[in-house]
Amino acid sequence: MKEMYDVAIIGGGVIGASIAYQLVKRGMKVVLLEKGRVVSQASSAAAGMLAAQAEFEEETGSLFQLAVQSRELFPQISSELKEASGIDIGLVQQGMLKVALTEGEAQQLQNIIRIQQAAGQSAEWLSASEVKEKEPNLSQHVLGAMYIPGDGQVIAPELSLGFVKSAATLGAVIKEFSEVKSLLIEDGRVKGVVTREETIYAGKVVLAAGAWSDELLQEIGINLAVYPVKGECFSVLTHQSLVTSTIFSHGCYLVPKRGGRLVVGATMVEHTYDKRVSVEGMSLLLERAKRLLPTISQAEWEKGWAGTRPQTKDGLPYLGEHPDYPGVFVAAGHYRNGILLSPITGVLIADLIEGNSSTIDLQPFRIMR
Repeated sequence: MKEMYDVAIIGGGVIGASIAYQLVKRGMKVVLLEKGRVVSQASSAAAGMLAAQAEFEEETGSLFQLAVQSRELFPQISSELKEASGIDIGLVQQGMLKVALTEGEAQQLQNIIRIQQAAGQSAEWLSASEVKEKEPNLSQHVLGAMYIPGDGQVIAPELSLGFVKSAATLGAVIKEFSEVKSLLIEDGRVKGVVTREETIYAGKVVLAAGAWSDELLQEIGINLAVYPVKGECFSVLTHQSLVTSTIFSHGCYLVPKRGGRLVVGATMVEHTYDKRVSVEGMSLLLERAKRLLPTISQAEWEKGWAGTRPQTKDGLPYLGEHPDYPGVFVAAGHYRNGILLSPITGVLIADLIEGNSSTIDLQPFRIMR
């Protein structure tokens, strides 16, 4: 007798795991399929910033609103995942400094502050002396900063594993090394998926495979053009924290972690799945980091790594149901904001699958746009 699931989710990263967690919480029978190890791609490589305001320039549109709403879910998610899985996601909400290194950047940041304040968000301008008082180790090149009290960070691999283990604890089936080769379509409707080893039957299928999502969708007539962007990072160790706030600048960010660890990122190399760490990438990040934080030169090198982030042509993720194949849902293309957007994505896709109405306008994120 064939086993039936309510939902099969393709992709064992933070997005797929968040969706699995939300669905199983609602009593659904869920299977999560990952072609390798869960949390082994972009979700494990991310620095974990919750930069709902820092990531966006001079717009407060649909993606900005989605990001802000997702950021507000993290305290509850942190508590839920700790209770269900025992994993501490390392939620830190000590604010973020988006620094200016030129007069032009300073003027731009002050304009962004006015726009975001008008949108109801907290942000303020700090002068160079005020930044120095808050973060004494930052260099004299910093002319000021946009202070964002609401932005923060988590430990990305722990968040992702927290979703996976919590979903499993609540009854989801997790299948690693289970590569989906095709969707099972009968009479114009999805009936499950076909892996290398088996056919898995499910009433609904969610495609959340990041930069690899296009391959399966093309067989049902959609080319989303989700493409990979390689991002390289490195980390150093110190006995005393060099900065207490997350520091965000053009081309470089510094994310302090517990235990004296500091994560520095990230390069951007488009249209490649190559995860090798390059000398050029590390050299570029080191120079940018030293310009921001000269004392990093004395820190102990820990490691460098790279991840593959899924980007889209217009920079917006795809969230929704296939217009021609009922039961096929897509959650892909979150690019640099997968960690940040994971809680709200899980809720939204679960609502769509249940047929619940949403207060969030998903038109800008529709598949056929």
